[in-house]
Amino acid sequence: MNKGHVVEEGAVVFERILPATPEKCWAFLTETSRLTEWYGEGVIEPREGGAVNFMNGHIRGVVTGWRPEKFFAHTWNVFSPGETVSAWPVSYLEFTLAAEGQNTKLTLTHRPIFKEVQPQTMMGWHTFLDMLDAGISGAAVAPRDTYMQKNAVTYGVDLSNLKR
Repeated sequence: MNKGHVVEEGAVVFERILPATPEKCWAFLTETSRLTEWYGEGVIEPREGGAVNFMNGHIRGVVTGWRPEKFFAHTWNVFSPGETVSAWPVSYLEFTLAAEGQNTKLTLTHRPIFKEVQPQTMMGWHTFLDMLDAGISGAAVAPRDTYMQKNAVTYGVDLSNLKR
């Protein structure tokens, strides 16, 4: 009999205070019409077991947690055009929302993230959260590249050499 062993896995975690109620934040995270304001094209079936499909099938998953205005989680798998089986392993994305006065504390956790793509993943989520914050605040959301350029410098990412 073989004994089990521990595998160290990395996670990316962000915490943001957003200037809105959990109800409004939930809408931005889960409603198709609001997703386009910060993430891009996407569809989420609003229930555990529901399908998740972003960027024309580039990101696909299944809803694993659905507690409105509190917790939303889904699997995360990256597909290249035409792929029916991803070359990447499945990872897990969680959003937790907690009221803080007039605001909401959002905690995003994405795991596991391989060491070689951690800076790129952090840059990506930082970018999307900047866009989410702008959208929720009612500010004009700049094109994604604007945020990516700034965040690439922060995380030391070469945008011309992204891992796909």
